[in-house]
Amino acid sequence: MNRRRGRNFEKPKDFKKAMINLFTYLKPYMLFLIIATILAGVGSVFSIIGPDKIKEITNLIISGLTTKINLSEIKRIAIFLITIYLIGAILVYIEHFIMATVTNRFSKKLRSEISEKINKLPLKYFDKTPYGDILSRVTNDVDTMSQTVNQSIGTFVSSLTLLVGSIFMMFYTNYILAITAILSSLFGFLFMSIVLSKSQKYFMEFQEELGNLNGQIEETYTGHNIVKVYNGFQKETKAFDDINNRMFQSAMKSHFFSGLMQPFMAFIGNFGYVAVCVVGSSLVINGTISFGVVIAFTIYARLFTQPLSQLAQVATSFQSAGAASERVFEFLKEEEMPSEDEIHNYLDKKEVVGNIEFKHVNFGYNDDRLIIKDFNAKAKAGSKIAIVGPTGAGKTTLVNLLMKFYDVTSGEILIDGIDIKNLTRENIHDLFIMVLQDTWVFEGSIYENIAYNKENVSLDKVREVAKTVGIDHVVKSLNKNYDTILSDNETLSAGEKQLLTIARGMIKNAPFLILDEATSSVDTRTEELVSKAMDKLTEGRTSFIIAHRLSTIKNADLILVLNEGNIIEQGTHEELLAKKGFYAKLYNSQFESVTK
Repeated sequence: MNRRRGRNFEKPKDFKKAMINLFTYLKPYMLFLIIATILAGVGSVFSIIGPDKIKEITNLIISGLTTKINLSEIKRIAIFLITIYLIGAILVYIEHFIMATVTNRFSKKLRSEISEKINKLPLKYFDKTPYGDILSRVTNDVDTMSQTVNQSIGTFVSSLTLLVGSIFMMFYTNYILAITAILSSLFGFLFMSIVLSKSQKYFMEFQEELGNLNGQIEETYTGHNIVKVYNGFQKETKAFDDINNRMFQSAMKSHFFSGLMQPFMAFIGNFGYVAVCVVGSSLVINGTISFGVVIAFTIYARLFTQPLSQLAQVATSFQSAGAASERVFEFLKEEEMPSEDEIHNYLDKKEVVGNIEFKHVNFGYNDDRLIIKDFNAKAKAGSKIAIVGPTGAGKTTLVNLLMKFYDVTSGEILIDGIDIKNLTRENIHDLFIMVLQDTWVFEGSIYENIAYNKENVSLDKVREVAKTVGIDHVVKSLNKNYDTILSDNETLSAGEKQLLTIARGMIKNAPFLILDEATSSVDTRTEELVSKAMDKLTEGRTSFIIAHRLSTIKNADLILVLNEGNIIEQGTHEELLAKKGFYAKLYNSQFESVTK
């Protein structure tokens, strides 16, 4: 299984760079973000105005205790307070609505770009990366980023506005109490900066291990039958537990540090509240300030410490978003397949003759090790070319090169005299029918599976092809025939799925055909039926057949025998048997177990 194990996180990732990437990506939505943050800021300003008016009401009530309470003035101030708080609530609602809209559009665009990126990545990326990890980046990491954008940016602005505004109003009201409140809360800033510096690496580790966990789960359940058959339950459970424990440890450490912020900031807030009350009381006794100023300051002290707690929460969210965005943008910055914008050659599949030539082809997945070495071969139009050899000889690699899934290290592959380097991948793929060893069906009707990606295919045509490959009688036995949806309730056997993919290949009218172990999943009787269908499918097409069952390629026009990336023998079935060489040994070895 293709699985990445745990990593060592000795130092945090570049948090600053990750956040810059995130906000750079938000540029198209910057106007909406600015409007939303302005609304959040204005809403917070209304909250700051309130305590000053409450101070006036308090002073009016205290003075009225000795004379007469001015109820009309109190009523005027109360109406003013209700009005500004109501306006503030409306602005905050609009801000939340805008942020939710921006978040959804941001997530949609990001997922779309990831989807486009997947189609631009070379096959080697998927060979080395677990599918579960890629899925985790598309789902968990993008969700983490979008939640941060939705919840934290507005909170950050409103908290910052509250913080700055409350400081200004405190100094405007009384500088002694302002200094008292600020000094008592200074420890909160220092503590928050220390916690942020310690916890970021654990947030990054958590996101990485979440991707590893998804990869392990995806692989285990994809191969669930194999795990059961080979009693690998304990091994896979241990692998799951190892990743889960690492994830638990990183989650505990990250949440331990981030969890310290909230109670500590609450303590700082209460400490500042008490300090203001003590100092304010002494100033009231001395006659320096009125009692209303102390009441206003207790509210300002709350307004001053409240955003500190909110900023601590925002910092935690930004840490998670930074870890997630680094993984997402790391994926988006992966090296893509070379651009084909400058390629203007085009081969029309209706006009293709069908000649293919390999000229001095060399290829290796790594620069230091060649798998295909100086490969030369010609396939004439309409001929049937069989490629045989032991496992690891380079058979499937040869097909991958022909389909331009990989680029040759050196040499040329020519289609009707045109180097495939001068043809787009889309053009090349349109020229080939490909039936692989691994069957692929999706959740949809049988008709949709057979007519996949081909428009205006009639049901009669699909039935005709199904009859040709011998699956029509199976389809008719299902409840809704060709409208039957393939799902957990309606399933086909491995052999029937292979027949379905062969039918899909027959629907596509292309000049070249590749069969990569296409009959390996069917029984002997079905193989005979499929072979007859293949004979019809190969008529008029240049065909490349990779097969381990050598009995299926007896009628091939040319058999290429590969070993360690080189052609060691070539000829017809009879010619190669007469040579009594590598092919003859390979062919006869299939019957040794039967004769013994």
